[in-house]
Amino acid sequence: MPKKVLPKDGWDELSIFSDLSTLFASTLELQPTLQETINLVSKLTKADSCFLYLKDQVAGDLVLSASKTPHPQEIGHLRLKMGEGITGWVAKSHKLVAISKGAHKDPRFVGALPEDRYEAFLAVPVLVKENLVGVINVQHKKAHEHSPRLIKLLSTIGRQVGAAIETARLYAQTRRRAKALEALNAVSHTLVQDRYPEEIMQLIVNMTAQMMGSNICSIMLLDDKSRELRVVAAQSLDPRYRDKPPVKVHSSLTGKTVLTKSPVVVKDVRKEESYQFRDLAIQTGLVSLLSVPMLFKNKVLGVMNSYTAAEHEFNHEEIGFAQSVANQCAAAIENTRLLSEKLAAQDALETRKLVERAKGLLMQQKGIAEPEAFREIQRQSMDRRKSMKDISEAIILAHELGSR
Repeated sequence: MPKKVLPKDGWDELSIFSDLSTLFASTLELQPTLQETINLVSKLTKADSCFLYLKDQVAGDLVLSASKTPHPQEIGHLRLKMGEGITGWVAKSHKLVAISKGAHKDPRFVGALPEDRYEAFLAVPVLVKENLVGVINVQHKKAHEHSPRLIKLLSTIGRQVGAAIETARLYAQTRRRAKALEALNAVSHTLVQDRYPEEIMQLIVNMTAQMMGSNICSIMLLDDKSRELRVVAAQSLDPRYRDKPPVKVHSSLTGKTVLTKSPVVVKDVRKEESYQFRDLAIQTGLVSLLSVPMLFKNKVLGVMNSYTAAEHEFNHEEIGFAQSVANQCAAAIENTRLLSEKLAAQDALETRKLVERAKGLLMQQKGIAEPEAFREIQRQSMDRRKSMKDISEAIILAHELGSR
């Protein structure tokens, strides 16, 4: 069999696309897909540096999500705005850029990192049906001519990678939703258990923190009279957070959640002037905040707060999950209150019936008027340090025993 002759580039499209197909069929996880894409592109282009930026689906900017050395520590943290630098221009225009030398002199160039003064620069958009998913950057320290064949191949790879990334994102989204449903089911199971409300709320903040990946999760209940929010449960071992004083609704950040009856998201509470505990946030590592109202029939009973230890863009799923948990907790609190009021009313009615019957027996036995009979029950209640219900039951029991 004759030996296969490769083009002068040293690779052929069929082998590349075969490798891509094998890669995308081997995993549905996002991060392995990104890193293997970087490895393949780096090998193909013999680049000194290779970066893959993804478009943040919430914030809309570009986030470094995978790279060849030398910047692995920047993954997930380095962000570029749409239109910022050559990468941002490619993302905004959906057009590739190929510069063979003097890339850092290009007027669109922004040196986001100290080592980014490369001579050659190739950036291709990662697209799915003309929708931007991200950008792949290929850089060479020395001048490097990018062949039309390579440029065309990378553009095709960009589209294939885009489809794989969307599949991985849908897979991750499905897993998050399944996990959220499991957590909501666990919350519902917790709410119907025969436990004290304080214990239930503590279990809920623990489960919510685990699901949300929160540094601290807490529940603050609203006092209607004082119009203050007070921490009643917190997933935090630090007493400085658990014991922080109540906050006024009309002059606090979380109070805004109560007033608007809507979720409040803060990117960094340490920089937010309306946040009253900025020093505490710095000391305990609180950064981004999601505060959702605990609603029951459009009435706010309190707020549920989730903090992260680094800047975080809360997506719609996370906000929806937190709101669902908060509303379930509000319903449980309100139902507990209504049940307590019902039991108290039933007890009061039963007590009244017993007192009325005991008064009648005293009036009959001692020949006294109703007010005197009532005062007699009151006196015995104070002298014996027992409730009027207990005294009335004792009078009735004594009468029944004496009648036998």
